[in-house]
Amino acid sequence: MAHPHLPTTESAVTALREIAREFGLEMKVTDDIGADQTSRRTSAGVFTVLDADGSLPHEAFVELGGNPAMTVQLFPEDDAKIDVDGVEFADIPRDAVPAFVRSVHGGLAHVKGKFFPPGWWLIVPLPGDETYKELVLRGTLTPWMSGRVG
Repeated sequence: MAHPHLPTTESAVTALREIAREFGLEMKVTDDIGADQTSRRTSAGVFTVLDADGSLPHEAFVELGGNPAMTVQLFPEDDAKIDVDGVEFADIPRDAVPAFVRSVHGGLAHVKGKFFPPGWWLIVPLPGDETYKELVLRGTLTPWMSGRVG
């Protein structure tokens, strides 16, 4: 299933605001605008605002209240890094971010244990045939994750 296209960082933040309202979550946004401000532009000179192609990069860091603890870092390169209770999901396409957050807060995310190799996996299914899973590195599950073991 194709996700609605989110052409800009701001459009993704707007979509996350709608989801935060839907689930009654507090939301805090920090915007970094300009080549000298975004995290992936460390080689940009001081006070260099535009990229070499003339575009103005915009990055946003979104903190969502509620349980589980969740942050979303939206990058100008059309991807995001999402942290769910300390488990980091990197390289999530920007268009998939709203569906990912909705799946976590909508109760679709779950935890699965494996005997070999031993460990716990946080699994976030999205509509269609798309699923993201990451190893829980700390070895111990948070109370939220423990409630989703299946």
